[in-house]
Amino acid sequence: MVSGNSKRDDGLQLADMIAGAIMSFAPGEDTGCYSTFVKKSEPAYFFKQALIQDIALSTLLRRARSHGQFPMNNLPSTHIQSILNASIPLFRFATGPLYNDNVSKPNVCDFAFGNPHEMPVAGFADALQKWSVPQNKDWFAYKRSEPEAQHVVAQSLRAWRGIEFEPNDIFLTNGAFAALTVALGAILDAGDEVIFNSPPWFFYEQLILAQHAKPVRVRVNAETFDLDLDALDAAITNKTRAIIVNSPNNPTGKMYPVQTLRGLADILEKHSARNGREIFLLSDEAYSRIIFDGRGFTSPTSFYPYSFLIYTYGKTLLTPGQRIGYIALPPNMPQETRAALNPAIFISQLVTGYAFPNALLQHALGDLDKLSIDIEHLQHKRDWLVRELSAMGYQVHSPEGTFYLLPRSPIANDWTFAEKLAAQNIIVLPGQVVEMPGYFRLSLTANDAMITRALAGFAHAIHV
Repeated sequence: MVSGNSKRDDGLQLADMIAGAIMSFAPGEDTGCYSTFVKKSEPAYFFKQALIQDIALSTLLRRARSHGQFPMNNLPSTHIQSILNASIPLFRFATGPLYNDNVSKPNVCDFAFGNPHEMPVAGFADALQKWSVPQNKDWFAYKRSEPEAQHVVAQSLRAWRGIEFEPNDIFLTNGAFAALTVALGAILDAGDEVIFNSPPWFFYEQLILAQHAKPVRVRVNAETFDLDLDALDAAITNKTRAIIVNSPNNPTGKMYPVQTLRGLADILEKHSARNGREIFLLSDEAYSRIIFDGRGFTSPTSFYPYSFLIYTYGKTLLTPGQRIGYIALPPNMPQETRAALNPAIFISQLVTGYAFPNALLQHALGDLDKLSIDIEHLQHKRDWLVRELSAMGYQVHSPEGTFYLLPRSPIANDWTFAEKLAAQNIIVLPGQVVEMPGYFRLSLTANDAMITRALAGFAHAIHV
Protein backbone atom coordinates (compact mmCIF):
# COMPACT_ATOMS: atom_id res chain seq x y z
CA MET A 1 0.00 0.00 0.00
CA VAL A 2 1.24 3.48 -0.85
CA SER A 3 1.47 5.70 2.20
CA GLY A 4 -0.04 9.16 2.37
CA ASN A 5 3.45 10.64 2.55
CA SER A 6 4.52 8.70 -0.54
CA LYS A 7 1.49 10.00 -2.41
CA ARG A 8 2.39 13.50 -1.31
CA ASP A 9 6.02 13.11 -2.39
CA ASP A 10 4.93 11.84 -5.80
CA GLY A 11 2.58 14.79 -6.15
CA LEU A 12 5.31 17.26 -5.24
CA GLN A 13 7.72 15.69 -7.71
CA LEU A 14 5.17 15.87 -10.51
CA ALA A 15 4.22 19.41 -9.58
CA ASP A 16 7.91 20.37 -9.64
CA MET A 17 8.12 19.09 -13.21
CA ILE A 18 4.99 20.93 -14.29
CA ALA A 19 6.04 24.17 -12.65
CA GLY A 20 9.43 23.90 -14.32
CA ALA A 21 7.77 23.35 -17.68
CA ILE A 22 5.57 26.40 -17.26
CA MET A 23 8.52 28.60 -16.32
CA SER A 24 10.21 27.75 -19.61
CA PHE A 25 7.73 30.00 -21.38
CA ALA A 26 8.61 33.66 -21.57
CA PRO A 27 6.63 35.88 -19.17
CA GLY A 28 3.62 37.33 -20.94
CA GLU A 29 3.59 34.69 -23.68
CA ASP A 30 0.30 32.96 -24.46
CA THR A 31 0.90 29.35 -23.45
CA GLY A 32 -2.41 28.09 -24.77
CA CYS A 33 -3.85 26.95 -21.45
CA TYR A 34 -7.64 26.89 -21.43
CA SER A 35 -9.08 30.26 -20.54
CA THR A 36 -11.37 29.01 -17.78
CA PHE A 37 -8.34 28.05 -15.68
CA VAL A 38 -6.70 31.44 -16.05
CA LYS A 39 -6.93 34.09 -18.73
CA LYS A 40 -4.62 33.48 -21.67
CA SER A 41 -3.43 37.07 -21.62
CA GLU A 42 -1.86 36.73 -18.19
CA PRO A 43 1.86 35.98 -17.85
CA ALA A 44 3.14 32.43 -17.74
CA TYR A 45 4.51 33.30 -14.29
CA PHE A 46 0.91 33.36 -13.01
CA PHE A 47 0.49 29.71 -13.95
CA LYS A 48 3.52 28.82 -11.89
CA GLN A 49 2.31 30.85 -8.93
CA ALA A 50 -1.18 29.31 -9.03
CA LEU A 51 0.19 25.80 -9.18
CA ILE A 52 2.63 26.41 -6.36
CA GLN A 53 -0.05 27.94 -4.16
CA ASP A 54 -2.56 25.18 -4.74
CA ILE A 55 -0.07 22.35 -4.20
CA ALA A 56 1.64 24.18 -1.34
CA LEU A 57 5.11 24.02 -2.86
CA SER A 58 6.73 26.55 -0.61
CA THR A 59 10.20 25.21 -1.34
CA LEU A 60 9.70 25.70 -5.06
CA LEU A 61 8.55 29.24 -4.43
CA ARG A 62 11.75 30.00 -2.56
CA ARG A 63 13.78 28.56 -5.44
CA ALA A 64 11.86 30.66 -7.95
CA ARG A 65 12.53 33.84 -5.97
CA SER A 66 16.21 32.98 -5.59
CA HIS A 67 16.99 31.95 -9.14
CA GLY A 68 14.30 33.54 -11.26
CA GLN A 69 13.22 30.24 -12.84
CA PHE A 70 13.28 26.52 -12.25
CA PRO A 71 16.04 24.24 -13.55
CA MET A 72 15.13 22.55 -16.82
CA ASN A 73 17.81 19.86 -16.94
CA ASN A 74 15.26 17.08 -16.49
CA LEU A 75 12.77 18.38 -19.08
CA PRO A 76 14.60 19.14 -22.33
CA SER A 77 11.60 18.55 -24.62
CA THR A 78 9.58 21.65 -25.45
CA HIS A 79 7.06 19.28 -27.06
CA ILE A 80 6.40 17.56 -23.74
CA GLN A 81 6.28 20.97 -22.05
CA SER A 82 3.38 21.98 -24.30
CA ILE A 83 1.53 18.79 -23.35
CA LEU A 84 2.21 19.37 -19.67
CA ASN A 85 0.85 22.87 -20.03
CA ALA A 86 -2.41 21.49 -21.43
CA SER A 87 -2.59 19.17 -18.42
CA ILE A 88 -2.33 21.81 -15.70
CA PRO A 89 -5.99 21.85 -14.52
CA LEU A 90 -6.13 18.07 -14.15
CA PHE A 91 -2.75 17.75 -12.46
CA ARG A 92 -3.55 20.69 -10.23
CA PHE A 93 -6.45 18.61 -8.91
CA ALA A 94 -5.01 15.09 -9.06
CA THR A 95 -1.67 15.98 -7.41
CA GLY A 96 -2.87 18.79 -5.17
CA PRO A 97 -4.28 18.98 -1.65
CA LEU A 98 -7.95 19.10 -2.67
CA TYR A 99 -7.71 15.47 -3.77
CA ASN A 100 -4.60 14.02 -2.13
CA ASP A 101 -5.24 15.42 1.35
CA ASN A 102 -8.75 14.02 1.44
CA VAL A 103 -8.94 10.81 -0.59
CA SER A 104 -7.48 8.60 2.15
CA LYS A 105 -9.61 9.94 4.99
CA PRO A 106 -11.86 7.44 6.78
CA ASN A 107 -15.39 7.33 5.36
CA VAL A 108 -14.57 9.80 2.60
CA CYS A 109 -17.23 10.08 -0.10
CA ASP A 110 -15.13 10.05 -3.28
CA PHE A 111 -17.16 11.17 -6.32
CA ALA A 112 -14.14 12.52 -8.23
CA PHE A 113 -13.34 9.81 -10.79
CA GLY A 114 -15.06 6.84 -12.40
CA ASN A 115 -13.40 4.31 -10.14
CA PRO A 116 -15.17 1.24 -8.69
CA HIS A 117 -16.31 1.49 -5.08
CA GLU A 118 -17.75 -2.01 -4.94
CA MET A 119 -16.45 -5.47 -5.84
CA PRO A 120 -16.07 -6.19 -9.57
CA VAL A 121 -19.04 -7.28 -11.66
CA ALA A 122 -19.98 -10.92 -11.14
CA GLY A 123 -18.26 -13.18 -13.64
CA PHE A 124 -15.28 -10.93 -14.33
CA ALA A 125 -12.77 -12.67 -12.08
CA ASP A 126 -14.16 -16.07 -13.07
CA ALA A 127 -13.53 -15.29 -16.74
CA LEU A 128 -9.94 -14.25 -16.07
CA GLN A 129 -9.30 -17.34 -13.98
CA LYS A 130 -10.82 -19.61 -16.62
CA TRP A 131 -8.78 -18.19 -19.48
CA SER A 132 -5.55 -17.88 -17.50
CA VAL A 133 -5.02 -21.64 -17.93
CA PRO A 134 -2.83 -22.01 -21.04
CA GLN A 135 -4.21 -24.20 -23.83
CA ASN A 136 -1.09 -24.22 -26.00
CA LYS A 137 2.51 -23.06 -26.00
CA ASP A 138 1.61 -19.71 -27.61
CA TRP A 139 -1.09 -18.82 -25.09
CA PHE A 140 0.93 -15.96 -23.63
CA ALA A 141 3.16 -15.24 -26.64
CA TYR A 142 3.26 -11.85 -28.39
CA LYS A 143 -0.28 -10.85 -29.32
CA ARG A 144 -1.66 -8.45 -31.87
CA SER A 145 -5.38 -8.35 -32.64
CA GLU A 146 -6.23 -11.99 -32.12
CA PRO A 147 -8.72 -13.43 -34.66
CA GLU A 148 -10.92 -14.90 -31.94
CA ALA A 149 -11.19 -11.51 -30.21
CA GLN A 150 -11.87 -9.76 -33.54
CA HIS A 151 -14.75 -12.18 -34.19
CA VAL A 152 -16.17 -11.54 -30.71
CA VAL A 153 -16.25 -7.78 -31.35
CA ALA A 154 -17.65 -8.13 -34.88
CA GLN A 155 -20.43 -10.45 -33.70
CA SER A 156 -21.19 -8.17 -30.75
CA LEU A 157 -21.48 -5.12 -32.99
CA ARG A 158 -23.71 -7.01 -35.43
CA ALA A 159 -26.04 -8.08 -32.62
CA TRP A 160 -26.01 -4.71 -30.88
CA ARG A 161 -25.95 -2.31 -33.83
CA GLY A 162 -27.37 -4.48 -36.61
CA ILE A 163 -24.37 -3.59 -38.78
CA GLU A 164 -22.15 -6.14 -40.50
CA PHE A 165 -18.71 -5.16 -39.23
CA GLU A 166 -15.93 -7.33 -40.64
CA PRO A 167 -13.51 -8.99 -38.20
CA ASN A 168 -10.52 -7.75 -40.19
CA ASP A 169 -11.71 -4.19 -39.60
CA ILE A 170 -11.49 -4.62 -35.80
CA PHE A 171 -8.26 -3.54 -34.10
CA LEU A 172 -7.96 -4.56 -30.45
CA THR A 173 -6.30 -1.96 -28.21
CA ASN A 174 -5.56 -1.51 -24.53
CA GLY A 175 -8.59 0.70 -23.97
CA ALA A 176 -10.08 3.74 -25.70
CA PHE A 177 -7.14 5.89 -24.55
CA ALA A 178 -4.84 3.81 -26.74
CA ALA A 179 -7.43 3.53 -29.52
CA LEU A 180 -7.67 7.32 -29.79
CA THR A 181 -3.89 7.64 -29.79
CA VAL A 182 -3.50 4.98 -32.46
CA ALA A 183 -6.23 6.41 -34.70
CA LEU A 184 -4.75 9.91 -34.52
CA GLY A 185 -1.28 8.53 -35.22
CA ALA A 186 -2.53 6.72 -38.31
CA ILE A 187 -4.03 9.81 -39.99
CA LEU A 188 -2.23 12.94 -38.76
CA ASP A 189 0.74 14.86 -40.10
CA ALA A 190 2.46 17.68 -38.26
CA GLY A 191 0.41 20.86 -38.54
CA ASP A 192 -2.91 19.14 -39.17
CA GLU A 193 -5.85 20.41 -37.14
CA VAL A 194 -8.17 18.27 -35.02
CA ILE A 195 -11.45 19.62 -33.67
CA PHE A 196 -12.86 18.46 -30.35
CA ASN A 197 -15.94 19.59 -28.49
CA SER A 198 -15.77 21.32 -25.15
CA PRO A 199 -16.39 20.27 -22.43
CA PRO A 200 -14.19 17.30 -23.27
CA TRP A 201 -12.68 14.23 -21.72
CA PHE A 202 -9.42 15.13 -19.98
CA PHE A 203 -6.89 14.15 -22.64
CA TYR A 204 -8.12 14.98 -26.14
CA GLU A 205 -5.98 18.09 -26.37
CA GLN A 206 -2.88 16.28 -25.13
CA LEU A 207 -3.31 13.38 -27.55
CA ILE A 208 -3.59 15.81 -30.45
CA LEU A 209 -0.52 17.74 -29.33
CA ALA A 210 1.39 14.48 -28.99
CA GLN A 211 1.01 14.00 -32.76
CA HIS A 212 2.43 17.50 -33.41
CA ALA A 213 -1.02 18.56 -34.58
CA LYS A 214 -3.11 21.56 -33.58
CA PRO A 215 -6.09 21.15 -31.23
CA VAL A 216 -9.15 23.24 -32.14
CA ARG A 217 -11.70 23.59 -29.35
CA VAL A 218 -15.39 24.20 -30.15
CA ARG A 219 -17.88 24.76 -27.34
CA VAL A 220 -21.18 22.88 -27.29
CA ASN A 221 -24.49 24.68 -26.94
CA ALA A 222 -24.48 26.14 -23.43
CA GLU A 223 -28.19 25.46 -22.85
CA THR A 224 -28.72 22.02 -24.41
CA PHE A 225 -25.15 20.63 -24.38
CA ASP A 226 -25.79 19.60 -28.00
CA LEU A 227 -23.15 20.05 -30.69
CA ASP A 228 -23.03 23.60 -32.07
CA LEU A 229 -23.08 22.78 -35.78
CA ASP A 230 -22.65 26.38 -36.91
CA ALA A 231 -19.56 26.75 -34.73
CA LEU A 232 -18.15 23.45 -35.99
CA ASP A 233 -18.78 24.48 -39.59
CA ALA A 234 -16.93 27.75 -38.99
CA ALA A 235 -14.00 26.02 -37.26
CA ILE A 236 -13.10 23.74 -40.17
CA THR A 237 -10.21 24.90 -42.35
CA ASN A 238 -8.16 23.39 -45.15
CA LYS A 239 -5.88 21.96 -42.44
CA THR A 240 -8.65 20.12 -40.59
CA ARG A 241 -7.99 16.38 -40.64
CA ALA A 242 -10.28 15.02 -37.94
CA ILE A 243 -12.99 15.74 -35.40
CA ILE A 244 -13.48 13.88 -32.12
CA VAL A 245 -17.07 13.38 -30.96
CA ASN A 246 -17.92 11.74 -27.61
CA SER A 247 -21.49 10.47 -27.28
CA PRO A 248 -22.80 10.08 -24.64
CA ASN A 249 -20.56 12.89 -23.53
CA ASN A 250 -18.32 12.92 -20.50
CA PRO A 251 -18.98 15.13 -18.52
CA THR A 252 -22.43 16.38 -19.65
CA GLY A 253 -24.13 13.02 -20.19
CA LYS A 254 -25.58 14.32 -23.47
CA MET A 255 -26.35 11.81 -26.21
CA TYR A 256 -26.33 13.59 -29.55
CA PRO A 257 -29.62 13.20 -31.47
CA VAL A 258 -29.97 11.82 -34.99
CA GLN A 259 -30.73 15.25 -36.50
CA THR A 260 -27.50 16.66 -35.08
CA LEU A 261 -25.45 13.70 -36.29
CA ARG A 262 -26.90 13.96 -39.81
CA GLY A 263 -26.07 17.66 -39.82
CA LEU A 264 -22.51 16.92 -38.68
CA ALA A 265 -22.10 14.37 -41.48
CA ASP A 266 -23.28 16.91 -44.05
CA ILE A 267 -20.75 19.44 -42.78
CA LEU A 268 -17.89 16.94 -42.89
CA GLU A 269 -18.80 15.80 -46.40
CA LYS A 270 -18.97 19.40 -47.62
CA HIS A 271 -15.59 20.37 -46.23
CA SER A 272 -13.92 17.09 -47.24
CA ALA A 273 -14.95 17.76 -50.84
CA ARG A 274 -13.75 21.36 -50.62
CA ASN A 275 -10.39 20.37 -49.09
CA GLY A 276 -9.79 17.51 -51.50
CA ARG A 277 -9.15 15.00 -48.69
CA GLU A 278 -11.24 13.23 -46.09
CA ILE A 279 -11.91 14.72 -42.69
CA PHE A 280 -12.09 11.74 -40.36
CA LEU A 281 -14.61 11.36 -37.55
CA LEU A 282 -13.29 9.75 -34.36
CA SER A 283 -16.38 8.57 -32.48
CA ASP A 284 -15.47 8.01 -28.83
CA GLU A 285 -18.22 5.65 -27.69
CA ALA A 286 -16.81 4.65 -24.31
CA TYR A 287 -20.22 5.07 -22.64
CA SER A 288 -22.43 3.87 -25.49
CA ARG A 289 -23.72 0.91 -23.45
CA ILE A 290 -24.44 3.06 -20.39
CA ILE A 291 -27.71 4.62 -21.52
CA PHE A 292 -30.66 5.50 -19.31
CA ASP A 293 -34.46 5.52 -19.53
CA GLY A 294 -34.67 2.86 -22.21
CA ARG A 295 -33.19 5.10 -24.88
CA GLY A 296 -31.59 3.64 -27.96
CA PHE A 297 -28.09 4.69 -28.97
CA THR A 298 -27.26 6.08 -32.39
CA SER A 299 -23.59 6.02 -33.30
CA PRO A 300 -22.14 9.14 -34.95
CA THR A 301 -20.52 6.69 -37.40
CA SER A 302 -23.96 5.75 -38.79
CA PHE A 303 -24.10 8.72 -41.14
CA TYR A 304 -20.50 9.30 -42.15
CA PRO A 305 -18.30 6.64 -43.79
CA TYR A 306 -14.87 8.05 -42.92
CA SER A 307 -15.20 7.17 -39.25
CA PHE A 308 -13.35 5.35 -36.50
CA LEU A 309 -15.64 3.72 -33.93
CA ILE A 310 -13.70 3.71 -30.66
CA TYR A 311 -14.78 1.69 -27.64
CA THR A 312 -13.48 0.50 -24.29
CA TYR A 313 -14.80 -2.24 -22.04
CA GLY A 314 -13.42 -0.39 -19.00
CA LYS A 315 -16.63 1.59 -18.47
CA THR A 316 -19.22 -1.14 -19.01
CA LEU A 317 -17.24 -3.53 -16.79
CA LEU A 318 -16.02 -0.73 -14.48
CA THR A 319 -12.52 -2.19 -14.60
CA PRO A 320 -10.32 0.72 -15.73
CA GLY A 321 -7.21 -1.10 -14.52
CA GLN A 322 -7.83 -4.04 -16.89
CA ARG A 323 -7.71 -2.29 -20.23
CA ILE A 324 -9.16 -3.64 -23.45
CA GLY A 325 -10.98 -1.81 -26.22
CA TYR A 326 -10.95 -1.48 -29.97
CA ILE A 327 -11.07 0.56 -33.15
CA ALA A 328 -13.73 -0.56 -35.64
CA LEU A 329 -13.88 0.67 -39.23
CA PRO A 330 -17.50 0.76 -40.42
CA PRO A 331 -18.47 -1.32 -43.47
CA ASN A 332 -19.71 1.79 -45.32
CA MET A 333 -16.14 3.14 -45.39
CA PRO A 334 -14.80 2.68 -48.95
CA GLN A 335 -12.81 -0.52 -49.32
CA GLU A 336 -9.72 1.28 -50.62
CA THR A 337 -9.70 3.53 -47.54
CA ARG A 338 -10.01 0.58 -45.18
CA ALA A 339 -7.21 -1.20 -47.06
CA ALA A 340 -4.94 1.83 -46.68
CA LEU A 341 -5.78 2.33 -43.02
CA ASN A 342 -5.21 -1.30 -42.02
CA PRO A 343 -1.36 -1.24 -42.13
CA ALA A 344 -1.30 2.37 -40.90
CA ILE A 345 -3.24 1.42 -37.77
CA PHE A 346 -1.01 -1.60 -37.18
CA ILE A 347 2.17 0.46 -37.39
CA SER A 348 0.63 3.17 -35.23
CA GLN A 349 -0.13 0.53 -32.59
CA LEU A 350 3.49 -0.61 -32.65
CA VAL A 351 5.07 2.83 -32.34
CA THR A 352 2.53 3.94 -29.72
CA GLY A 353 4.20 1.42 -27.43
CA TYR A 354 2.72 -1.89 -28.54
CA ALA A 355 -0.84 -0.73 -27.94
CA PHE A 356 -2.41 -4.17 -28.02
CA PRO A 357 -4.32 -5.64 -25.07
CA ASN A 358 -2.67 -8.45 -23.18
CA ALA A 359 -3.19 -12.08 -24.11
CA LEU A 360 -5.43 -12.95 -21.16
CA LEU A 361 -7.99 -10.22 -21.82
CA GLN A 362 -8.18 -11.15 -25.50
CA HIS A 363 -8.69 -14.84 -24.67
CA ALA A 364 -11.42 -13.94 -22.17
CA LEU A 365 -13.20 -11.38 -24.35
CA GLY A 366 -15.96 -13.76 -25.43
CA ASP A 367 -17.04 -14.02 -21.80
CA LEU A 368 -16.28 -10.40 -20.86
CA ASP A 369 -18.33 -8.95 -23.72
CA LYS A 370 -21.48 -10.45 -22.17
CA LEU A 371 -20.94 -8.77 -18.80
CA SER A 372 -21.98 -5.33 -17.59
CA ILE A 373 -22.37 -3.32 -14.45
CA ASP A 374 -25.96 -2.90 -13.29
CA ILE A 375 -27.25 -0.08 -15.52
CA GLU A 376 -30.65 -0.13 -13.80
CA HIS A 377 -29.02 0.47 -10.42
CA LEU A 378 -26.80 3.17 -11.93
CA GLN A 379 -29.95 4.88 -13.18
CA HIS A 380 -31.43 4.55 -9.68
CA LYS A 381 -28.40 6.37 -8.25
CA ARG A 382 -28.74 9.07 -10.92
CA ASP A 383 -32.39 9.62 -10.06
CA TRP A 384 -31.69 9.53 -6.33
CA LEU A 385 -28.95 12.16 -6.48
CA VAL A 386 -30.78 14.39 -8.96
CA ARG A 387 -33.88 14.32 -6.74
CA GLU A 388 -32.02 14.98 -3.48
CA LEU A 389 -29.68 17.65 -4.84
CA SER A 390 -32.54 19.47 -6.58
CA ALA A 391 -34.53 19.51 -3.34
CA MET A 392 -31.55 21.10 -1.59
CA GLY A 393 -31.43 23.91 -4.15
CA TYR A 394 -28.77 22.65 -6.58
CA GLN A 395 -29.31 23.10 -10.32
CA VAL A 396 -28.66 19.71 -11.90
CA HIS A 397 -29.91 18.13 -15.11
CA SER A 398 -30.55 14.42 -15.59
CA PRO A 399 -27.92 12.90 -17.94
CA GLU A 400 -29.01 10.58 -20.76
CA GLY A 401 -25.97 8.36 -20.38
CA THR A 402 -22.47 7.92 -18.83
CA PHE A 403 -22.04 7.66 -15.07
CA TYR A 404 -21.62 11.35 -14.23
CA LEU A 405 -23.73 14.22 -12.93
CA LEU A 406 -22.80 17.84 -13.61
CA PRO A 407 -24.50 20.14 -11.08
CA ARG A 408 -23.98 23.89 -11.07
CA SER A 409 -21.82 25.22 -8.29
CA PRO A 410 -23.85 27.43 -5.92
CA ILE A 411 -20.98 29.92 -6.02
CA ALA A 412 -19.06 31.19 -9.02
CA ASN A 413 -15.75 29.63 -8.00
CA ASP A 414 -16.30 25.89 -8.39
CA TRP A 415 -12.86 25.12 -6.92
CA THR A 416 -13.73 26.97 -3.73
CA PHE A 417 -17.03 25.13 -3.52
CA ALA A 418 -15.22 21.81 -4.00
CA GLU A 419 -13.07 22.77 -1.01
CA LYS A 420 -16.23 23.42 1.00
CA LEU A 421 -17.47 19.95 0.10
CA ALA A 422 -14.10 18.45 1.01
CA ALA A 423 -14.56 19.91 4.49
CA GLN A 424 -17.69 17.74 4.63
CA ASN A 425 -15.67 14.66 3.61
CA ILE A 426 -16.96 14.80 0.02
CA ILE A 427 -14.59 14.87 -2.96
CA VAL A 428 -15.92 16.16 -6.29
CA LEU A 429 -14.20 17.21 -9.50
CA PRO A 430 -14.21 21.02 -9.96
CA GLY A 431 -15.78 22.00 -13.26
CA GLN A 432 -12.76 23.94 -14.44
CA VAL A 433 -10.86 20.64 -14.72
CA VAL A 434 -13.26 19.63 -17.53
CA GLU A 435 -13.62 23.14 -19.00
CA MET A 436 -16.93 23.76 -17.22
CA PRO A 437 -16.28 26.57 -14.74
CA GLY A 438 -19.16 27.10 -12.37
CA TYR A 439 -20.03 23.40 -12.28
CA PHE A 440 -18.73 20.32 -10.52
CA ARG A 441 -18.76 16.66 -11.61
CA LEU A 442 -19.96 13.69 -9.58
CA SER A 443 -19.31 10.05 -10.46
CA LEU A 444 -22.25 7.71 -10.04
CA THR A 445 -19.85 4.84 -9.44
CA ALA A 446 -20.00 5.84 -5.76
CA ASN A 447 -21.72 3.12 -3.76
CA ASP A 448 -25.06 3.56 -1.96
CA ALA A 449 -23.46 3.97 1.46
CA MET A 450 -21.26 6.81 0.18
CA ILE A 451 -24.24 8.58 -1.35
CA THR A 452 -26.21 8.23 1.89
CA ARG A 453 -23.34 9.64 3.95
CA ALA A 454 -22.78 12.50 1.51
CA LEU A 455 -26.32 13.89 1.41
CA ALA A 456 -26.02 15.76 4.70
CA GLY A 457 -22.70 17.26 3.57
CA PHE A 458 -24.17 18.46 0.27
CA ALA A 459 -27.04 20.07 2.18
CA HIS A 460 -24.67 21.77 4.64
CA ALA A 461 -22.32 23.11 1.94
CA ILE A 462 -25.02 24.85 -0.09
CA HIS A 463 -26.30 26.76 2.96
CA VAL A 464 -23.06 28.01 4.53
